[in-house]
Amino acid sequence: MPTFTRLFTCFATAAAFALVAVQPAPAQSANTSFFLTSTGIGNGGNLGGLAGADNYCQTLAQAAGAGTKTWRAYLSTQAADGQQAINARDRIGKGPWQNSKGVVIAKDAAELHAANGLTKQTALSEKGDVINGRGDTPNRHDVLTGSQPDGTAFAAGDDRTCKNWTSSTQGSAMVGHSDRIGLRDDDASKSWNSSHPSRGPDGGCSQADLKSTGGDGLLYCFAAN
Repeated sequence: MPTFTRLFTCFATAAAFALVAVQPAPAQSANTSFFLTSTGIGNGGNLGGLAGADNYCQTLAQAAGAGTKTWRAYLSTQAADGQQAINARDRIGKGPWQNSKGVVIAKDAAELHAANGLTKQTALSEKGDVINGRGDTPNRHDVLTGSQPDGTAFAAGDDRTCKNWTSSTQGSAMVGHSDRIGLRDDDASKSWNSSHPSRGPDGGCSQADLKSTGGDGLLYCFAAN
């Protein structure tokens, strides 16, 4: 091969590699407005309150290329210390919400809390991954919500929010099943947002307690705008 031709080929190849190197990594769809966190905060039911949970959703969304939206964790709180209860369904905007693959999981709050499109295959993480469910090792389908099936808060009394998301020891948190599968073929086992309370030897709200029943402190995150 002539010297000029060899040099041209080398330059062309180098330029091609350089072009590939500067291409940005593919981001999540700009229209993504829902995801299930790939990991939990790691401190059991102590999320730093609603503000800490919302910040966690925002941080994960930012890393995935969807940080221009305002993200909220799907969590309710109970009336306590003079503060009124807060309903998860009232915090997440009006919809519609879609995952990173463009699949609409619900067009509005009414559909979200009725016959929605949430399944193991559509409740994708901010990275676009499917989260382990029942039958996988480890099972991570328990998602913190603190909510009743209609997305409203529980009445004051029995703790269902790990002391409004500030306890990693005593208390209990209502969880849903992201894969819509449980031990039985009933509504609670299939509920994405209100399946059963957390429990365990540490008091019910530790990271170990959450893992013991098939969870990891995961959250549902919704774009509120």
